[in-house]
Amino acid sequence: MRSSAMQPMLKEQLNLYVFVSVLFIVGVVFGALLVNALTLDQQQDLAGDVQQFVGRIQDGTMLTGTESFWDRAWFHAKWLLLVWVLGLTVVGMPLVLALDFLKGVLVGFAVGTLVRQFAWKGLIFSLASVAPPNLIAIPAFLIASVSAVSFTIYIVKNRLFGRFGNMSQPLLRYVTQTAMMLVLLLGAAMIESYLTPLLLQWVAPLVQGTDAGL
Repeated sequence: MRSSAMQPMLKEQLNLYVFVSVLFIVGVVFGALLVNALTLDQQQDLAGDVQQFVGRIQDGTMLTGTESFWDRAWFHAKWLLLVWVLGLTVVGMPLVLALDFLKGVLVGFAVGTLVRQFAWKGLIFSLASVAPPNLIAIPAFLIASVSAVSFTIYIVKNRLFGRFGNMSQPLLRYVTQTAMMLVLLLGAAMIESYLTPLLLQWVAPLVQGTDAGL
């Protein structure tokens, strides 16, 4: 009986994961295409910023280690906290989905910019810079988003529609899942602070001094 009761919940969770993942992928595609909408001056400015970043890597002046870890950890924590707070409100659910789309746009734009400017070298550079932390951070954010949307749906069903069910267990589950995602995001920040700089030092010579393909 318990298994039968869990099936609708599992189906709902699966549908949410598919929807949120598709929304993120659409954001990635939109972000990559957005690079083509930039003017020539904007593309040149971006190319200059990338070259300055690569120069900082080569010079060893890029922020790394403990300072970088706390900076990235706080950045991820703020994003996760925003998702968590929005999940506590009914009106915040569309904003959670908007954040998933925006996350995809940012990732797609970063990768698209590097690939457009440096072709296959930019792809390798993006694999070394963007991919490692996001392999953990993106799933963590998507899971946190599904958790937030699920909790909002529970509030709608059990409060606004008059079914005054128990709120303590869903709230505890929501807080626990968010805390687990925070741990994963701290791991992503650690990768971004300690592993990514090593990878960037290895791939930076590929794009150092390379003419941008504007």
